[in-house]
Amino acid sequence: MMPLLPISLNQLLSFFLISQKTIVTVLIIVVVFFSILLILGVIKSYKLKKENERLDKISEDMAKQVDTYKDFTEGHMYGDQ
Repeated sequence: MMPLLPISLNQLLSFFLISQKTIVTVLIIVVVFFSILLILGVIKSYKLKKENERLDKISEDMAKQVDTYKDFTEGHMYGDQ
């Protein structure tokens, strides 16, 4: 019996294989995408580090402040008599 479609094995395999140009294109797209993600992550990390240092400085400044006693009985509720 003769096959319905006379296709050689080489033609069949080349149909299923992806060309080298396509693979390189996909790899370039993936590398660019992950490079952008990496750069954005480094920038975000740098900003968070700066914000953390600023908050630590504010926290240290607040800890150094001396809270003086404030007389709360001088309000109008108790009357100045």
